[in-house]
Amino acid sequence: MSYLLRLVVPDRPGLLGAVATALGDAGVDIVSLDVLERGGGVAVDDVVVDLPPGRLPDSLITAAQAVPGVQVESLRPFAGALDTHRELDLLEALARAPEGTAVKILAVELPRVFHGGWSAVVLADGAGGGEVLAASDAAPALEGVQLPWLPLSTPRLLPSEDDWLPERWREMAIEMMAAPFGDPATAVVLGRSGGPAFRRSELLRLTHLTGIAATVAHLPPV
Repeated sequence: MSYLLRLVVPDRPGLLGAVATALGDAGVDIVSLDVLERGGGVAVDDVVVDLPPGRLPDSLITAAQAVPGVQVESLRPFAGALDTHRELDLLEALARAPEGTAVKILAVELPRVFHGGWSAVVLADGAGGGEVLAASDAAPALEGVQLPWLPLSTPRLLPSEDDWLPERWREMAIEMMAAPFGDPATAVVLGRSGGPAFRRSELLRLTHLTGIAATVAHLPPV
């Protein structure tokens, strides 16, 4: 079974190699690694690993934290498709999308790009809520939910402790981030349950990608 480990590691040469060695010695196979951000002497990495049958997920935490200075910020099952060219593939799919389908493709593919759980494209309805234009599998029902951050002029993190979230969402620790898509009335929302919380570096990446995607979606199909 695959898991997503988010690690906070000292940002010095050899540390990732030491983590890889520790995981390998525990029989864990590293499938992919994304460096999310670096600064203040630490790096934050997302590592997708395969755990051998019969091994407990806690063994991943034990193995990683056996390396001095390494902290496991979160651990969750991972069932997404992996692709080292995820963002480029998404943009190419948008460029080739038949008219009227680009928004749906964006919503479906974004979780794979960001190791997220779901995404949705929402249009402000003028009454404090939003109309869902497209959503991926596992997206919660956004219709009827007050979305006080719409319209959205700038990207923002939407952490699970925000007051506007329905109580059930807070209990599920649904972490979200959102970025404008073409205009402030339309937003792309990316979420996942149980953490980890999205970081500013991920928000910047989402903002950059949705900005390009909004332009590509309005180009004539190739």
